[in-house]
Amino acid sequence: MSDELDRTRAMWRQVAAIVIARIEDGTYPPGSRVPSTLGLATELNIASSTSQKALAHLRAEGWLRGENGIGTFVVDHPPQT
Repeated sequence: MSDELDRTRAMWRQVAAIVIARIEDGTYPPGSRVPSTLGLATELNIASSTSQKALAHLRAEGWLRGENGIGTFVVDHPPQT
């Protein structure tokens, strides 16, 4: 998966785009839990702070919702791109 990342562009934006693509293709359907910041960081071979920033951005944009102590989930009706 890390082959998809271009190290010359903002990494967190690329991670956010990967998560959005997975939501749109059904890999992460509405209501499903997305990987943790550590899970994404390990999968994509990036810093956990990078995946944390990407997930925070997606929560702010309305793609994800967080539940303290439980995880981060795809909203029932994600925005359209």
